[in-house]
Formats: sequence, structure tokens, C-alpha cells
Amino acid sequence: MGELRVRSVLVTGANRGIGLGFVQHLLALPNPPEWVFAGCRDPKGQRAQVRLGWDAAEVGDSRAAAGVGMCEGLHHGAAAPDLRHRRAAVGCLLLSKETCPPNKFLCACFSFPSPQAFLPLLKKAAQGSPGSGMSCSKAAIVNISSNGGSIKEVYLWEGIQAACYRCSKAALNMLTRCQSMGYREHGIFTVALHPGWVQTDLGSEGGAKPPLTVDASVGGMMKVLSKLSEKDSGTFLDWEGNVVAW
Repeated sequence: MGELRVRSVLVTGANRGIGLGFVQHLLALPNPPEWVFAGCRDPKGQRAQVRLGWDAAEVGDSRAAAGVGMCEGLHHGAAAPDLRHRRAAVGCLLLSKETCPPNKFLCACFSFPSPQAFLPLLKKAAQGSPGSGMSCSKAAIVNISSNGGSIKEVYLWEGIQAACYRCSKAALNMLTRCQSMGYREHGIFTVALHPGWVQTDLGSEGGAKPPLTVDASVGGMMKVLSKLSEKDSGTFLDWEGNVVAW
């Protein structure tokens, strides 16, 4: 399919790491999106202001969706992020369940931004895009998961148990499957991606140096996204396009 072409994108976790990498890669495309909405948990924090260099406001999912729709409607007469990239599973990510505070365990496992708030915008994007079939260039939700959420393989258990993190990503994988089935009738594509072991703040915890740079990981995922078609909706793939076991 060649280059990824989208009109507008919402990226969460955009103040650092993989999220910031997606923003940078999207803006560097030969045909970049007209709108890139960058969100993070602490938009007023110094790291968000310095790394993104944009004014920011702290809003919930519903207000964010309204803001996206308003911006697009006012300036372009249309409505919707064509592609929604989402990072999830925050809080005590590298703790085992036994050492993770009970009130933080559920938060870490299930603190996903609500897809319902953005569903009307995604529907409009799908309806307004030419051609048949689903793809990441029409209307899509891209969930950044991890092979750590694989129930079948339970990768690297002996080295890093990280039950909270694993549970959060397994939950995100199930959400991806549910979204793919529930939103298929609306023409919305959904996929979960494992970005690899990446040189981010999280990936570098413990002192080891991950093999992948943010640029290599995000560049790979961008290529994968550009090649996906309707048959791939609801799948779990890595940054090179390989299938990851559920």
C-alpha cells in the first residue's frame, strides 16, 4: 500500500518515548496529516511543554473528542481522527502483583482512554473516506501493546515477572479483539502492535540497554500500518509485521 496517508491523528502518551516518536514520524511524512492531536497524562508538566513545545490543557476523553471534532469542523468542514494511536497500561508497570498496591493494580490493568468518546468521529472518518474495505488510512484504532501480554507464551517470565504490566497488556489485547468485532460494521480498523524492546524510560529500567531505538521501532510500525488491510483487523503484530501469539 506504500506510504501511510491519514488526514488527522490522535496520539496519546505523546510527550515522550514511542508516543513522541509517532508524532515526529507522522509530521515527517512526505504527505503529513493535516491535524496531529498530541495527548499525555500531564499536559501542563514541564516534560510535555518542552518536548512538544505546544500549549496544552488537561481535559477528559469526552472534552478531548469534542475539541478534536470542533477543530476539524471549523477548519475543514469534516469530522474525525482517521487514525487513533493509543498507549495504555500506566502505573506500577514493572511490579509483580504481590508487590503492587491493591488500589493501583486495577488502575494499571484497566486505565484505558474511552474509545466510546471518539467513536462518532471515527465513524465519520470511515464514512467520509473513499474506497471499500478498512485500513489505517481510513479510520483506525492502533493499540500499543506488548508481547509481555501474551498469555500463550508469557515471554521472559524468569527475568521479568511484572504481573501488573502483563495483565494490563493482556486486557488491552482483549479490548483490541472486541473493538475489531464491535466496530467492523462501522468500517473502523483495529490492531494491537508490539513495538519491541525499545530505548525508552520504561524500556531502560533495570539498567539494561534495549536493542531498538524509538526511531527504529516507530519507523517499523509505520511501515506495518501502511501495509495492513481489512483482513488484518483485530490482529496482534510486532513492529516488523510478524504475528504475536495471544
